[in-house]
Amino acid sequence: MAQRHSASLSRTEDSLLPGVRAPDAKPQTIEKSWDRCRSYGLDLGTKPDFGPVRKDFLSEELEKNHNLVSHALPVLETLYQQLSGSYSMVVLTDEQGLILHSLGDKPFLERAQQVALQPGVSWSEDSRGTNAIGTALIERSPICVNGAEHFLKANRFLTCSAVPIIDPHGRMVGVLDVTGDHRGYSSHTIALVKMSAQMIENHLYSDAFPDGIAIHMHSRPEFLGTLCEGIISFSPEGEFVSANRSACSMLGRSLADLRSHTFSTLFGNRIQHVLDQALAQGDVPLRLSLASGAQVLGRVRVGARVRRPMRIFTFDRKGDPQPPEAPDEQVETGSGALAGLMTGDPQIEAVCSKLRRVLGRDITILIQGETGTGKELIANAIHEDSPRAQAPFVAVNCASIPDTLIESELFGYEEGAFTGAKRKGNVGKILQADGGTLFLDEIGDMPLNLQARLLRVLQERKVTPLGSIKSYPVDIAIVCATNRKLREMVARGEFREDLYYRLNGLTVNLPPLRARSDIRTVVERVLRTEAPAGSRPCVDDEVMEMFLRHPWPGNLRQLTCLLRTALVMADEDGEIRREHLPDDFLDELTEPQSRVALQPIPPVPAAGESRASFSDRLDDLELQAIREALEKHRGNVSAASRQLGISRNTIYRKMRSL
Repeated sequence: MAQRHSASLSRTEDSLLPGVRAPDAKPQTIEKSWDRCRSYGLDLGTKPDFGPVRKDFLSEELEKNHNLVSHALPVLETLYQQLSGSYSMVVLTDEQGLILHSLGDKPFLERAQQVALQPGVSWSEDSRGTNAIGTALIERSPICVNGAEHFLKANRFLTCSAVPIIDPHGRMVGVLDVTGDHRGYSSHTIALVKMSAQMIENHLYSDAFPDGIAIHMHSRPEFLGTLCEGIISFSPEGEFVSANRSACSMLGRSLADLRSHTFSTLFGNRIQHVLDQALAQGDVPLRLSLASGAQVLGRVRVGARVRRPMRIFTFDRKGDPQPPEAPDEQVETGSGALAGLMTGDPQIEAVCSKLRRVLGRDITILIQGETGTGKELIANAIHEDSPRAQAPFVAVNCASIPDTLIESELFGYEEGAFTGAKRKGNVGKILQADGGTLFLDEIGDMPLNLQARLLRVLQERKVTPLGSIKSYPVDIAIVCATNRKLREMVARGEFREDLYYRLNGLTVNLPPLRARSDIRTVVERVLRTEAPAGSRPCVDDEVMEMFLRHPWPGNLRQLTCLLRTALVMADEDGEIRREHLPDDFLDELTEPQSRVALQPIPPVPAAGESRASFSDRLDDLELQAIREALEKHRGNVSAASRQLGISRNTIYRKMRSL
């Protein structure tokens, strides 16, 4: 078959661009694709034929695929950061191959547009010939298509690596693709794309089954909590709900086959017994025996419907509990989720004390703090300690959802509200939170037109879905968070003053990690959480001294990621030393100034200057600051957003004006 493939390619014209064999594109796969292209009536010399993309069409398709897009965008940004400067782009498509979103290096994006590789254009195989996106959709498997393996000569300057995205119900919902110049082909790219696609699938999975019981499992404890873990969900009665691809592989069964099973038939134990063990045991791995006789380790996550806290536990083949390890000394006093966040810093203790006084009092809470300071942790703790703890906690990141999707995401929509709307409509996040808590993260990035709608909901306690004339009463507690200065945004006309004062019931400010006095305790607690069961990791004195004087621009999030990586580097040694720390962390220590820059004094209107003219001047200054930050960080949007104190989504919106 390989000889036939080579002969087929050799029959094409001498002007074919050189191509390097991509290991994930097997010869017979490319051969079959070329045969299909001929059956479609395509010609090797076919030129890209496309007109301007209608904005309303693309908006409708984004709305239709809003669940996929909202979960995939943060992953796309991370993947692009890993590939930044490689003269390539990251592409997300729907299940038909229509490009929904792309990120890439500007020079390559301009070249890709010449062959219609842009949002709003379909890259199905029957329209664009052999290409990674279209061929992956047909083959339902990861694939690389490099250089001369593309059917159309116009596309042979490309190298593409694509992986299908499967939803929790086993349906293919899209494709994640990385495309670049064929001369920069790397066999490692497909591995990155596979990992990123798995991350999107896991996000879709977690969002699809908020209730019930999920088992996160792997044969090795160090892989729990990673992309490699399998996830399998059950109802509170033990009925099978769904499983991700990794879980199907570990169980040796297809998703269709698993639908005929229960928790008992798969693991030989009653799910109620497992839950009882979960409540009784300490933080040690769960040991499950599979029907094959193999054992896996796992973590149990219990949804709101079950009304039990998440626990990690173990039992042997007979179901006998394993004795837990002796608990570490606790720093916090009192009980409850907020008490669990108190690790000795007086600033955090003061924040928690204020919050305790307003729990259950129908007072809106606004949490302010730099990125990564733990605003969502505080919001979760507020909910867990409140009288609404048994009801849903619904989080919405206003910065990560595209402008075209956030309205329907928040307020929901009725059947037929717009082209591509779901058949039975969609319940928005506000109604999902009815009776519980709605957490609006990055509230400063909510578009102005939606701020007015949100204010009306808060005042009237009613929500009207898109396309509906009926309003639904809603009972929710509101917790908001932002890393921006809302008062200054109000002064600049970027945030509604009436909404600001409606949200500003109680404002608390979380201190940055560098300003906290409990860094030692925080480090120890993170180590206990991230380390494999049974181990007692520590950091040496030199590293702890570094931690105490580090600026921590990423705060708790940066510390957690650093320790997670350092634990892997230290392996079985158990002691984290200087050589286990990443280079960028050490570089930050030697910088003359912290990355957290002082905020400039905001401009004020000149004498006689109109409000419109002042607003235009502010826009110009903002664009100039974004341009300078992007140039300084060589196009790294995340670094620019940290410097400016605004979200990545805001920068992307503003970049359209650059």
